[in-house]
Amino acid sequence: MSSVTRRLLAALVYSILTVPFQADGQQAQKVPKIGFLWIGSPGAPSPLIEAFENGLRNLGWVQGENMTIEYRYAEGKAERFPDLAAELVHLPVEVIVAPPAPATLASKTATTTIPIVFTLGADPFAFGVLTAPQPLGGNITGLTEITPELTPKRLELLREIMPALSRVAILLQPGTLRDETFGQMAKDAEETARSLGLKLQFVEARPGDDLDLVFDQIANERAEALVVLMSPTFNSQTKRLADLASKHRLPTIYEWRFFPTAGGLISYGAEPGDIYRRAATLVDKILKGAKPADLPIEQPTKLELVVNMKVARELNLTIPPSLVQQANELIR
Repeated sequence: MSSVTRRLLAALVYSILTVPFQADGQQAQKVPKIGFLWIGSPGAPSPLIEAFENGLRNLGWVQGENMTIEYRYAEGKAERFPDLAAELVHLPVEVIVAPPAPATLASKTATTTIPIVFTLGADPFAFGVLTAPQPLGGNITGLTEITPELTPKRLELLREIMPALSRVAILLQPGTLRDETFGQMAKDAEETARSLGLKLQFVEARPGDDLDLVFDQIANERAEALVVLMSPTFNSQTKRLADLASKHRLPTIYEWRFFPTAGGLISYGAEPGDIYRRAATLVDKILKGAKPADLPIEQPTKLELVVNMKVARELNLTIPPSLVQQANELIR
């Protein structure tokens, strides 16, 4: 065998032996893609997105190193979500994070196989995201942001701020809670109201309703304070609701901190940042092989109280020192 033949044979053997190892190495370096649907714009950073990214980072996932996040922004137009969800499906991505309700529903339509993680301001079963507590083989899981069970506590907080309070309205979006959940919440709220000497008025506002007329109705019923329950529609109109409450000089308590930040009086409910950090934990589990159907829907576990002291002064209200001490944040 000539030296040339030996060199050619050696090169051939080397190529046969090394190609599989190179392919394995390339496969091992595959970086998973996380799709993220957001209602806002890319030029407006959100503390919730930051909380999600920090949650991933704490679990060892670093953007651009061992994973990438493919953001798609609706720029305030929820009707864009179906096209944006389809883009993520066609990339494809390993998991879709779809926090707003319209994004979750659009993702559900776009794929039945790619895992979807939501953070929903509504009951996922009442809102049509899920149809059974454990959808065997389903591709959806997530967290709810709602805390209707805290409605009695919100009534107590309003009474603490307004000792002479006698009439309270509760504003809700129909369909955000299952009938049994709403029934239990209403029962507990009525019991607390009776113990406090309060009269309750339940007011519904559906998507598309004129909120001016809704607040006129509340005022005509002579409500002295308002409780706003969380809903996807209300969450997209924080400033509007706060402005209407201010216009009617109606002290109002909400579920999320974004309402007092937008000019509302007070909020008591789930801490949004904690919800999004926990969403990152669900994504981590999915990327490591967990199936969404095996991950139960999670409820809020961390609560916060936020008070807008400036709004309190505008309403001529004195926030009791005990409540000031309890507050997680005072907006001045």
